[in-house]
Amino acid sequence: MTTPTVDVHAHILIPEVEEAVAGLPGLVEARALDARRNGPAALAVSGPMVRERIPRATDAALRLAAMDAQGVDVQLVSPSPSHYHYWADEEIAEKVYRLANEATAAHCAQAPDRLKGLGLVPLQHPALAVDALEHALDLGLLGVEISSHTPGRELSDPAYDPFWARAAETGAILFLHPFGCTLDERLDRWYLSNTVGQPTENAVALSHLIFSGVLDRHPDLKLIAAHGGGYLPTHLGRSDHAWRVRPDAQGCSREPSSYLRQLYFDSLVHDPHVLRELLRAAGPERVLLGSDFPFDMGTDDPLGALRAADLPDACFHAVRGGNAAALLRKD
Repeated sequence: MTTPTVDVHAHILIPEVEEAVAGLPGLVEARALDARRNGPAALAVSGPMVRERIPRATDAALRLAAMDAQGVDVQLVSPSPSHYHYWADEEIAEKVYRLANEATAAHCAQAPDRLKGLGLVPLQHPALAVDALEHALDLGLLGVEISSHTPGRELSDPAYDPFWARAAETGAILFLHPFGCTLDERLDRWYLSNTVGQPTENAVALSHLIFSGVLDRHPDLKLIAAHGGGYLPTHLGRSDHAWRVRPDAQGCSREPSSYLRQLYFDSLVHDPHVLRELLRAAGPERVLLGSDFPFDMGTDDPLGALRAADLPDACFHAVRGGNAAALLRKD
């Protein structure tokens, strides 16, 4: 296999970010909301799980050893979504994105041929988004990670247009990875906050980008949706029907399903049948290997999960690394 195996969904934990926000009133409120959304049973499991994985999420040598065991040549490393801190004011938000970008760049610099990085932008302050993106790119990162929304703003908000425009102009990679779900306490048992909440948030965020015309105005955006894009790619028939029959659903210029060919999706859907349907809907050139390293809702064997889909050879190798290698390549 001459093309490297590339995992586009892998995370780093950044202690410096958490130290910078420790004790701030906004953090206390954000964690209280997170606790309500997840429920006590989920928090009791998640705390020890994350602590056990801190070494692999902070130590580059341990990361590389895990990659070798998985057969992964290259990881696209993004900060844990827990570092978004979209509650922060402008001063704290700038400190957070700078610390996150610098720490991710330093981590990846320990193995620059194998580790590529993404930074953060403070979506709660759209006026800072372009500067944060430029900061990440200046450090050698390939782009930034964003959530599905920020309090009071959806990704369709016109305030983000300068950010989308600059990302498209620079060829920056945007990794859409939700954190939290606005269904709140409805999902506070049985880990529904993650198993239902994450796919829902992906679907809502992508729908905002599609229906609002963001992808019409910025067709060159390089956006990767985590978790296979959630529910949207395999359930777009209803959206297409609405676009055809309802004038209030025609904010985009063509059927919503056609925009899947402008987006990228990771392969982390936990079901070979769903993965095959994602490949049918989005096209084999638009799906990239993803593991969610090193967390429990990911997979320790991303190649095994890909093999389970029993794909044609060319499709398998495209998802394994060919698509990502082309996307990550700097022009």
